[in-house]
Amino acid sequence: MNIIDGGVTTPKGFKAEGIHCGIKRERLDLAMLYSERPAIAACAYTQNKMRAAPIELMIQRHTDKIQAFVINSGNANAITGPQGMKDAIAMSDSAAKALGIHPQLVGVASTGVIGRYLPMDKLEQGIKNIAGKLGSGREYDHRANMAILTTDKTIKEAACQVTLKDGTVVTIAGMAKGSGMISPSMRTKHATTLSFITTDAVLSKSPEWKWQECINKSFNMINVDGDQSTNDISVLMANGAAGGKPVDDNHDFWEAVLYVSQSLAKQVVLDGEGATKLIELKVTGAKSDKEARTTGRWIISSSLVKTAIFGADPNFGRVLAAMGNSGSEFNIDKVRLTIGSNGEEVILFEGGVPQVKPCSEEEVKARKLLSEHNISMHLDLGVGNGAAEAWGCDLTYEYVKINAEYTT
Repeated sequence: MNIIDGGVTTPKGFKAEGIHCGIKRERLDLAMLYSERPAIAACAYTQNKMRAAPIELMIQRHTDKIQAFVINSGNANAITGPQGMKDAIAMSDSAAKALGIHPQLVGVASTGVIGRYLPMDKLEQGIKNIAGKLGSGREYDHRANMAILTTDKTIKEAACQVTLKDGTVVTIAGMAKGSGMISPSMRTKHATTLSFITTDAVLSKSPEWKWQECINKSFNMINVDGDQSTNDISVLMANGAAGGKPVDDNHDFWEAVLYVSQSLAKQVVLDGEGATKLIELKVTGAKSDKEARTTGRWIISSSLVKTAIFGADPNFGRVLAAMGNSGSEFNIDKVRLTIGSNGEEVILFEGGVPQVKPCSEEEVKARKLLSEHNISMHLDLGVGNGAAEAWGCDLTYEYVKINAEYTT
C-alpha cells in the first residue's frame, strides 16, 4: 500500500465539484460526486430510527449501483414529513436530468439543521449549475469536501494505491465530514457523519459484508458526543476504471480501504466540536473482538471519561466504571490500564489495585501526559485474545457553546 496525496477524484473516472447555491449565507453548500460509468456500490446508514428523508430514500431504493451523489449541507432534511421525501426525490430527479442518467443511479445525502424544509428553488437551480462544472483534480476534491461541511473546521481526505499481482495499480480515496452529533452505528442495507470512498478497482458485486467489516473497524469506533445522527451515511463506489481482476477477496485491497476509512474516521474525531485532544484507545485481552469493540465504544462515549481527559485528570475509576457498564467480560485481577503520550506512559491500574497515589510523582507525570494533544490509552481485560481500537475526543466548554447556539 502506498499512501498518496489525493481525494475523491484521484481514482480514474471520477469527477466532483462544490458550489454555493444559497442554503447557507456564504459558504459552499452543494456538492456532487460523479463516476463516468455506473459504479458497484455499498452503503451503510444510521441506525437512528428517526432517519432523515435522504436516508429513507436510499434504503427504499436499495441499489447496488450508483453513478452520482448529490449532497447538500446547511439543512438535514430530517423530520420533515412527506414533504421531506418529495424533496429528496426531487434532488435525485434533478441531478439525474442534469447528468443524463437514470434517477435510480443517483444517491442523495443531506446534513445540517434538523426540522427545516429544503429551499428547493435554490437547490434545484444549484444542481443544474453544478452538473456542468464537474472536474477532476485537487481543487475539485477540496471544493466538494468544503461543500459538505457544517460545524467542521477542516476538510477530511485520505488516499492510497495498491498494486495488484497482475501489475494493475488501483487507487482508493475518500472524503468525509463530521464534527458534532457523532456516535455512528452504521449498518449496510439499512453520521452527522458523511463519508464517500471512491476506487477505480473492479468489483464483481456489492461487497456489503466486507464494507460492513471496514465500517465496524473505523466509523463505528469513533465518538464525539454520544449522539447518533439522523443522517449518517458511508458509501463505497467502485467503477472498475483501472481494469485488472476483481478485488472482491483481495486482502491488500481491503486493507487499503480500511486505511482510508480509519484515516477519515480519526480526522472526524480530531475535528470534533470544541475538541482539544484526540483519545486513541486500544482494548486487548477481551473474550472476542466484538466484546473489545463494545468496551472501546462504551469508554470513548462516556462523558465522564471525556471530561476527565479535558481536565487532565487521571481518574482511572471513570474508565473502569465505563468498562463495567459495557457488559463485556473481564478479570479484575488481570485488568491493566495505562495512559500515555509521545511514547511515555503511566500505569493507572493493574492487578486489581490502583497504581497511582494522590500527589505522587506518578500522578504528576500522568497529569502532564494528559495535558498533551494526543492521548493513548491501553486497557487489557485479561480474559482472552479479542482486540479493537476506538477513537474519541475530550468534551469541552466550547462544545456546549457551539451546540447551545447552533440554530442562532
